[in-house]
Amino acid sequence: IALLQELAPPAITKPIEDRFRQDGKDILSVVQSLRMLNTVPAVTMEVVSGFGEIWSAQTLHAYLQTTGVPCDWIDAREVLVVKSDSSGLGEKGAASTGGVTPLYQETAVRMKEWWNTNGRDNGFLDLDYTKESPIVVVTGFVAKTKEGVPTTLKRSGSDYSATIFAKLTSASRVTMWKNTNGVYTADPRRVPEAFPIASLKYDEAMELAYFGAQVLHPSAMEPCIADEIPVYVRNIFNPAFEGTVIQGRSKTLQEAVSTEKVKNWRSKSGEIPIKGITSVDKIALVTLEGASIGGAQVAERFMGAMADSDINVLIITQASSESSITIAVPENEGSLALAALEDAFELELSRSTINSVSVVPEMAIVAIVGEGMALTSGVSATFMSSLAGANVNIRLIAQGSSERQVAVVVNGFDTTRALRAAHMAFTLSETAASVAILGSTGDIGSALVEQLQTTEEMLKNDLGVKMCVTIAASSTKMALCETSVGLDINCLAELVQEDDAPDFCLDEVTKVMAADVNPLRVVIDCTNSEEVSEYYERWLSAGVHIISPSRKVAAGSMERYRRVTKAARENSADWQFESSVGSALPVLTTARDLFETGDQIKTIQGCVSGTMAYALSKFSEEMPFSEALSRAVDKGYTETDMREDLSGSDVAQKVVILARSLNMDVSIEDVDVESLIPEDIANKAYPEERGATNAGVLEDMKELDASMLKRLKEAEADNRVLRYKFTIERETGKCKCSLEAVPNTDPLFRLKRNENLVAFETSRYAISPLIVKGAAAGPDLAAAGMFADLLRLTRAYSSNN
Repeated sequence: IALLQELAPPAITKPIEDRFRQDGKDILSVVQSLRMLNTVPAVTMEVVSGFGEIWSAQTLHAYLQTTGVPCDWIDAREVLVVKSDSSGLGEKGAASTGGVTPLYQETAVRMKEWWNTNGRDNGFLDLDYTKESPIVVVTGFVAKTKEGVPTTLKRSGSDYSATIFAKLTSASRVTMWKNTNGVYTADPRRVPEAFPIASLKYDEAMELAYFGAQVLHPSAMEPCIADEIPVYVRNIFNPAFEGTVIQGRSKTLQEAVSTEKVKNWRSKSGEIPIKGITSVDKIALVTLEGASIGGAQVAERFMGAMADSDINVLIITQASSESSITIAVPENEGSLALAALEDAFELELSRSTINSVSVVPEMAIVAIVGEGMALTSGVSATFMSSLAGANVNIRLIAQGSSERQVAVVVNGFDTTRALRAAHMAFTLSETAASVAILGSTGDIGSALVEQLQTTEEMLKNDLGVKMCVTIAASSTKMALCETSVGLDINCLAELVQEDDAPDFCLDEVTKVMAADVNPLRVVIDCTNSEEVSEYYERWLSAGVHIISPSRKVAAGSMERYRRVTKAARENSADWQFESSVGSALPVLTTARDLFETGDQIKTIQGCVSGTMAYALSKFSEEMPFSEALSRAVDKGYTETDMREDLSGSDVAQKVVILARSLNMDVSIEDVDVESLIPEDIANKAYPEERGATNAGVLEDMKELDASMLKRLKEAEADNRVLRYKFTIERETGKCKCSLEAVPNTDPLFRLKRNENLVAFETSRYAISPLIVKGAAAGPDLAAAGMFADLLRLTRAYSSNN
């Protein structure tokens, strides 16, 4: 009433206020009577809920009277007559039309009567419609039955009211003003990348509405179809935006078959076969199964039981052998459906000719919709593959006979992930990855973050890829962002180092990643932590991918290695560790390709230590070995503790990883390793401060300069060079790494300062080995290898792969 008084003077508002107050008294009387009944009848709920529309219409009409335009308002309960087969308001977004059918003939008579009385009294019949038109405010949502009982058009029924009155008045268009920019490709609350659809056919809009698109009422399109009245869905808060226009019919399947040929949707350049992806929550699956229930009458009795109990069947599937029938129903009707079937098949259940009747609650329907799906192959495959990639289990599959929609039933908690996965798969949005970077402030982590920063726009514009860093962590602190937006990539280090940043906690990282609804979730482990490595199996089991240069798991105990690879295989998750061997070089990829294509790999040899390659190339009579090592430290090529490089441990671990990629049962103890440092240096306790360990090792290494120089002169005298070389003999299973003097016929002879080289001698490459060679030393290249692994994962979710 206060708002009404602000909009219009008392002369206009006084009679409206009186009606409002009387309505309030009537409602209070009804509510007081309900206390005695201790229940709320459905018709009472409909009567009371309709007053909001009635008061709103009168309030708007009061304001319009102050503008001087010809106007009036209609209480739709006095005009709109419907047949209602259901009671109550219905669930918002439910896959149901609510069982309400307008009785157009009687409604048209009442509409004409109103026009010839109220319209005439307001001068509407005398207007020059070429110059001005009256504004008639009609209450949405409410109606009456033929018996005069107040009812509603169910949830979101105002849309239906608009199109019904558009049909009655032969309107040229219908505009539905919403709080969104039209009909979206998906629910933007669940799929942030969703965007408005420019145009839809009536059939597509009805399919989307039926399967839960809450911006439309399931029946809203029906009144406009016969008269071809276009429906516009626009944003009241952004009126300049064109929104979505709904008009025209889709081709029938018969028309499509007669005029078109089957084509794969990816071959239709620029054409996406679906218009939108939607869902219906709170679904239950009801199943009847048994080996002896064949017969044409079973399905009839099944559906008859549902009809008798007024069960709203959303989807039905039946095995070809008739051994099972499954339907999807609203969750609140699941128990009722189960009881109806148990009653209908009581005899068969007692005789065990039917094995069981069951109900599974907490399900959801996810559907893709679009007329472009008809006679287009590959659509269902893309849909199902996207769900598989997101580790979403499909409980039921159904396709409409019109080929305009494919629907699946999934676990309710997987709904959002399923929507986002399908949205990405059809390139309706960027391929987004939720990324946790552990060790983001270290050398490799910092290099990776910098690469993500500099390529952010390129990834988005050229590849359609968005990296959302949801977690960034150092060894002590971490920054979290539990939304799909992600942390600001340009200030990750600052966020991690803030005073109020939470302590680094692997259990919290696991919790956040498991709860993330993004179908593509990745942990990038830039640490060399044994504690982090213990979480690999848990992350992979949750469908979270892992990228890491760490060799703790890949070269660690065989028992844990097998557990981790099994978890990845069983949960459709990838564990990428290409950078653990050759930084950005495709060493492991090449080995797997050769092995999996049936080539017989005989030996693999080369150098995979950037530290040793650089130091040995700089080492000379003029530059002692310890000084060459110091230069490698300055370049950032060495491990945090360079004794891992000098002892051969670093190379030995890489040899184990490479051997295991060929299905060789090799552990670190099986590698014959030559260490370049004596035991006293290898076991010595150095200061733990960053850089202090390497400084102490370099000082002690000066004692070995003379012996190393002797080996260098001996090699040069024989026209050879020193290289730290590894060899894997697949047939014998022997693996070794040692300092060798290699001749000029060896590929390692011409190895440059910062290069790695791996040579594969195989049955196909018997005369000349296949060589993978390139720069591989330093954090930038290690980060580049991890970045490449990350992009390989994102391509699995993009149609551009």
